[in-house]
Amino acid sequence: MQVSVEKTSELSRKMTVVVPEEIVQAKIAEKLKSLAREVKIDGFRKGKVPQNVLKKMYGDRVRGEVASDLIETTYFEALQNENLNPAGFPSIDSVDESQGFKYTAVFEVYPEVALSGLDHLQVSRPVAQVEDSDVDVMIEKLREQRKQWVEVARPSQLNDKVVISFSGVSEEVNFTDGRVEDYAVEIGSKKMIPGFEDHLIGLEAGAAKTFELIFPEDYGNDKLAGKSAQFTVDMVKVEEPQLPEIDDEFIKLYGIEENGDSEAVSFDAFRQDVKANMERELEQVLHNKLKDSVMDALYQKIPLTLPGTLIDKEIENLMKPYQETAKRQKVKIEDLNLPRDMFEAQAKRRVSLGLLLGEIIKQNNITLDANKVHDKVVQLSKSYERPEDVVAWYYNDTKNLVDIQQLVLEDQTLDWLLTQATVTDEQVKFSDIMEQPR
Repeated sequence: MQVSVEKTSELSRKMTVVVPEEIVQAKIAEKLKSLAREVKIDGFRKGKVPQNVLKKMYGDRVRGEVASDLIETTYFEALQNENLNPAGFPSIDSVDESQGFKYTAVFEVYPEVALSGLDHLQVSRPVAQVEDSDVDVMIEKLREQRKQWVEVARPSQLNDKVVISFSGVSEEVNFTDGRVEDYAVEIGSKKMIPGFEDHLIGLEAGAAKTFELIFPEDYGNDKLAGKSAQFTVDMVKVEEPQLPEIDDEFIKLYGIEENGDSEAVSFDAFRQDVKANMERELEQVLHNKLKDSVMDALYQKIPLTLPGTLIDKEIENLMKPYQETAKRQKVKIEDLNLPRDMFEAQAKRRVSLGLLLGEIIKQNNITLDANKVHDKVVQLSKSYERPEDVVAWYYNDTKNLVDIQQLVLEDQTLDWLLTQATVTDEQVKFSDIMEQPR
């Protein structure tokens, strides 16, 4: 077997493989011999058909099969001999010659990853604590989640929920299909077009109002986008929010049982539980922010030329959730309008970081710590009602641990990178970091 490799670009290779004719003929003879035991031809007993007859009848087919087999067996041998590491499947073009069998394989290889400059990484580490004021805000949010609406006999105001009947006309066309009856609107929720909810303030049940608004230019309905419209509204009902008291009944909703005769004891336990949950969530958010900071620094520090095949594959992975959602909603995938450049930057970052982390793990012999895997499972289980069942589920089948193991190995690599980097702590407020996009 003769192998030659041409470098057509930084990562592209064209490998030519030539297999001598004597090897081809030996493989053909072997296949014909096997075929002779199987085929039945008139005038010959089974298994006694001469090779020249078989070759005349099946020669072309057998030579094609031999060609496919030779590509499959010699391709990987040639890669190993030439010390090539392909990224993805090759494009193969074969030529069957009288003096042997030749084919070319065109493919991309993985880039060489040089881990220089890791000791100069600059990383910002966010630091935050859960303050008493943060707990107070969270408890108010919990009350808000369980609020009830109570009908009131007064003019409506911000944060009220009102029930209205209305109609809308634009360019003398009624676009509400007549009149919309008993439609609930929470004033201040900004679920209606800009300005609509403002016009509902100050109206009592039984009141009517007509007003004009302009639909936003980017409104979902092209027939109304940017157009002026006249709305006629009748107020049916006004309701105000009523928040629950923080009593034993409310506290029990969150799994805190009454402790002794003191209501203060129950409330203190409730606050402590709320704070503990907030601290667990904060710890995870801080960890993720730090991880993003390290990954950003690493990505910027060591730029890589990436194989297009890996980028394409990652783009497909990023598109899958959108395609699955479309399938569930019975929307045609071609109607999704998902351009490649929408995912390209994210795909390049993922591929690049995957190659960098893999090389760091390899060069520094970072091995998975089973104790840290267990700690991660226990940490995740705490957000469930029966943590012990969650832990048991993970360890009943090791396949369930694969994603956790990957996360832990990434965290171990993150810890190693932090030992090499210059880390600057940045004090931030709990509310600020929790409100940032995750």
